[in-house]
Amino acid sequence: MAPIQVIGAGLGRTGTDSLKTALNILGYNTHHLKCLLTDPTLNHDAFFEAYVNRDKADWDQLYANYDAAVDFSAATFYYDLHKKYPEAKVLLTVRSADSWYNSVKNTIFRTASQFPMVNEGDVGFSVQRLCAALCMDGHIFNPELFLQEEKLKKMYTDHIEDVKRRIPADQLLVLELGEGWERLCAFLGKDVPEVPYPTSNSTAEFIDYFINENRPDNVIPISTQA
Repeated sequence: MAPIQVIGAGLGRTGTDSLKTALNILGYNTHHLKCLLTDPTLNHDAFFEAYVNRDKADWDQLYANYDAAVDFSAATFYYDLHKKYPEAKVLLTVRSADSWYNSVKNTIFRTASQFPMVNEGDVGFSVQRLCAALCMDGHIFNPELFLQEEKLKKMYTDHIEDVKRRIPADQLLVLELGEGWERLCAFLGKDVPEVPYPTSNSTAEFIDYFINENRPDNVIPISTQA
């Protein structure tokens, strides 16, 4: 399905799950970090190798079944994807640095803290290694790094400014968390759907998905614990 037509450069916890659903409603097939846990066709080791050696990455192969990508890994690879797919539209979802940090602390960081790091060769090693790397170069999975709050918030704001600086203005749309359909559809040349803009992956929903008893059976374990 590649080439990628839409690149989501916004970091996780900026409404990327809702954006994924919105893009799917608009007719795209959208990659999101959760796809690395649920799509058996995705190669975790190949994605990690792309993270390490981006100049050698086969982006068409990595995203073969997708024509849009948001969240981690797209936010991590956004400039590489932009260079590979220069005609693609780039979406940058944002929120305040304080609210972003608190959201990540209560979701991704909390989840990572629940699961012990596993060793190479163990079940879940490849996907855990990949997710840790993609989430801000390991900072979110490492308590010593993540709990340096001001540093993390600066990394967040620096990322936003980096995207604005690198992506041509006519290819970039900056979206505030929860903004809705109108500007998104105008930017992508799509009609506004006759359904409300999706809202998903709240803190409670995130915890239910990854930690609680009702975690979907088709989510690949990221540790040796059930």
